[in-house]
Amino acid sequence: MDSDREKTFEMMSVEELQAELKRLKENLCDLEDTHNFTFGKTTVHIGAERAQAMQEEYEEECALYSGQIATIEAILSSRTK
Repeated sequence: MDSDREKTFEMMSVEELQAELKRLKENLCDLEDTHNFTFGKTTVHIGAERAQAMQEEYEEECALYSGQIATIEAILSSRTK
């Protein structure tokens, strides 16, 4: 994650962070659902090379969302102590 995004998180209120956390978790869930549906229905039709590229892209997006979620959870945790 880039430091500009982390600074933005640091400047958000607790309520804004909670809303952003909810949004990110929903986006991650949607991404997982879409990936599972797509892979379940089309892997046979797209070929191994494209399937591998899709898997790598999926893993990168999941890592990005997970990193942002972890950052927000850490900030919220530090503010509620």
